[in-house]
Amino acid sequence: MKVIADLCLVPIGVGVSVSTHVAACEKVLREAGLDIKLHAYGTNIEGEWDEVFAAIKRCHEVVHDMGAPRISTNMRVGTRIDRTQTMADKVSSVERKLDG
Repeated sequence: MKVIADLCLVPIGVGVSVSTHVAACEKVLREAGLDIKLHAYGTNIEGEWDEVFAAIKRCHEVVHDMGAPRISTNMRVGTRIDRTQTMADKVSSVERKLDG
């Protein structure tokens, strides 16, 4: 099943700046071959359910291995079975309405 997820992974106990940890997670997502879009407060991820969630698990493992004793993750997840829809489709739909 295809899924679009919005992931916000926050390492706790590593100081104020977390960009190094976020970059490590982004690398995991890229290596997994998923369609991703980094934004200011997280990452949109598109792919098969099992692949997306395996990559999110791997992000947790990598960030813990970097020394983060805790991680707080917020996610929103959406699936559709009536038709295929990508992240780009969702954005384009809104942009067309703004232009029209």
